[in-house]
Amino acid sequence: MNGLLSRFVQIGLFASMTVASSALSAPYLPQVGATAQAQDEATNVRVYRQASPAVVSIETDRGSGSGSIITADGLVLTNAHVLGGASTARVRLADGRTFTADVVGYASDGLDLAAVQIRDRGLNLPVVTLAPGEVQVGQQAFAIGDPFGLQGTFTVGIVSRIDRERGLIQTDAAINPGNSGGPLLNSRSELIGVNTSIFTTSGRGGSIGIGFAIATNEIRPFIAAVQAGTAPTTASRSRQAERPVETLTVDGPRVSGQLDERSGLFADNSYFNMYQFDARAGQRVAIEMLSNQIDPYLILVGPNQEDLGQDDDGAGGVNARLETILPTSGTYLILANSYGASERGRYDLQITSLGASETTGSYLLQQSGQLTASDPQLSDGSRYDEHRFQGEAGQQVTIRLSSPEFDTYLLLIDESGNRLAENDDVAGSTDSEIVMTLPQT
Repeated sequence: MNGLLSRFVQIGLFASMTVASSALSAPYLPQVGATAQAQDEATNVRVYRQASPAVVSIETDRGSGSGSIITADGLVLTNAHVLGGASTARVRLADGRTFTADVVGYASDGLDLAAVQIRDRGLNLPVVTLAPGEVQVGQQAFAIGDPFGLQGTFTVGIVSRIDRERGLIQTDAAINPGNSGGPLLNSRSELIGVNTSIFTTSGRGGSIGIGFAIATNEIRPFIAAVQAGTAPTTASRSRQAERPVETLTVDGPRVSGQLDERSGLFADNSYFNMYQFDARAGQRVAIEMLSNQIDPYLILVGPNQEDLGQDDDGAGGVNARLETILPTSGTYLILANSYGASERGRYDLQITSLGASETTGSYLLQQSGQLTASDPQLSDGSRYDEHRFQGEAGQQVTIRLSSPEFDTYLLLIDESGNRLAENDDVAGSTDSEIVMTLPQT
């Protein structure tokens, strides 16, 4: 994307935490914890009991995955890549019954959705209903699927990020091979997404903690097209041969890569390649992805499977750049991605170490971005971008926004949309800064 205005964002998450007052009686805290744990367990059990009968295993001659029954007569929602272009599939229900199903629709524009219809008539099957409302970051998320051939496997996590432009939900609920096509559910057992992408590395057969689901705003139009008989019946995407993970070194040579049909494929039909590098805790690094053929997009994943940062245009123009202080020693993953679907082309990627931060070295993440004509607008006509982070109650954070080109303004909003803080100018400049203790996790 071509930027009209550039800006530099610093997000600082400090290690200072507020300790609870000793006035609280010692026996009270364990009781609260036990009550919360019991409530969580009850929710988990209820969601599984309500939703699992409608989650199925899907097999074709080209692969397997999971799906969700969405109508009582046997319309099943899944991923396009699970079917691999097949015209029929075998559907195994949670109660062990197996049916033959016909592929009745693929999503257009390469979106990773497909539907199959069980042939048998007169069925009255359990269904998963689509959630009617908006998904929020931080809410519980539940995944049911058929990983490793283990039907009905249940994992729990949270919604960690929502990418509305791409129609994707990011979750840390474990999504393993075989979960693809299965439902991502809310605490009311309603479908909030179709599980699709999983990040893995060579030698790891399971989840590394970050998965994606296609959101319901993308699913609803597809279901409507299937039921109207207007959905394509031929796949516009197919299974991809996985390109090996490449190892990089900090301060090593710049490497060249290419996004194409041999790359991984996200649910929005954008390609990605995966890289790994080893680093130590406290090391400050910059990761740059440059290209004149695609619009680069960077994703950084930590050794503990945490999403450490994502960037689109931080290096100027359409190029991507992430600066961060690495939180722990270990192996990090980089996803070299494109902002748009189906973008193919070459790029350069490099990791460099940086000196001590000019701000005393306490910032954990620095991101650059651009305000563009395509960004959303507030009611006063000003444009804005969203940057999300996770924090804990009692944690002190500093968020700083600076730009040499315009007068910045910061708003801090919680996951429920409540305004927590705002700032226009700090220290006699046009930069903005918020320093506060987070009221909730």
